[in-house]
Amino acid sequence: MRRALALLLGLLATASPVLAQKPTLKTYFADGAKLREGGVKLIPIQTPKGTFKVWTKRFGNNPRIKLLLLHGGPGSTHEYFESLEGYLPAEGIEFIYYDQLGSAYSDQPKDRDLWTTERFVEEVEQVRKALGLTKDNFYLLGHSWGGILAAEYALKYGANLKGLIISNMMMSIPDYNRYASNVLAKQMDPAVVKEVKELEAKGQYENPRYMELLIPNFYNQHLCRLPEWPDAFKRASAHSNNDIYVLMQGPSEFGASGRLEKWDRKADLPKLAMPTLVIGGTYDTMDPAHMKWVAGQVQHGSFLLCPNGSHMSMWDDQRTYCEGLIRFLKATDAGRKIVTFGKP
Repeated sequence: MRRALALLLGLLATASPVLAQKPTLKTYFADGAKLREGGVKLIPIQTPKGTFKVWTKRFGNNPRIKLLLLHGGPGSTHEYFESLEGYLPAEGIEFIYYDQLGSAYSDQPKDRDLWTTERFVEEVEQVRKALGLTKDNFYLLGHSWGGILAAEYALKYGANLKGLIISNMMMSIPDYNRYASNVLAKQMDPAVVKEVKELEAKGQYENPRYMELLIPNFYNQHLCRLPEWPDAFKRASAHSNNDIYVLMQGPSEFGASGRLEKWDRKADLPKLAMPTLVIGGTYDTMDPAHMKWVAGQVQHGSFLLCPNGSHMSMWDDQRTYCEGLIRFLKATDAGRKIVTFGKP
């Protein structure tokens, strides 16, 4: 009996990925590259306009949980995701920074034909292949514009995903524009809104007065609510590629225009079959009620509300954001579903 039990335990230890592949401190920080560059890998991307390189950086090593981060913008950088460094390494979770083509750490070609959602999706797939991410370990987190990109990737290449996280993004730009106009703008001083609209009507987006109005009345309320913005967030903002941002998102902060103006994937959400976490903030630029609704439309969805969070909930409600993300990753890895928590 003892011999049979010992044999069974030995087989379980061999078969179970949880027991056999749980990262240790040594394996988590292992770097098997011939030239150790701190996890940095420049990945060649094939496009209709030629080959370019994008920048990635692996943090840690976990054979079962590899989280690829899609930043917002379009045209921002990975830098504002540095908030995760205070939480994920301690849990043994591997995450991968990645600057999309056109962003600061990657090549920045000037051809406007490159800046389409469809091409970005193919770029993500090339990054996945180059990093060796598979359906057994690949988690994709998209924040803001990255949430659009993550949803589009999941709809086309969902078979490659172990889990999906849509962070601080609605699944309809027309719905977002209505929320910005009918809810957010009406929470502001009418005189401020009037002056902002007048500047926009004149195309004076570079006028210093535009930001003088937006930062205290909009950004500090709905973008990042910390009294002093974190250095990582400021760096990402300073490095943003405004050409891509304006082309795809549009110049106004009171609604999107540009190439994304009519983007809407609400009807396609039931096609998403992978475990999915949707994250929103009470004070977000995006409607938290809409984001909770999204979690109910996908096949295996959960919703996380950051009660003190805005669009940058990973900063102004950091513990809620990071601990909720960790719970989702670990539960999905173990084959469990987390419950929806938080009501907008």
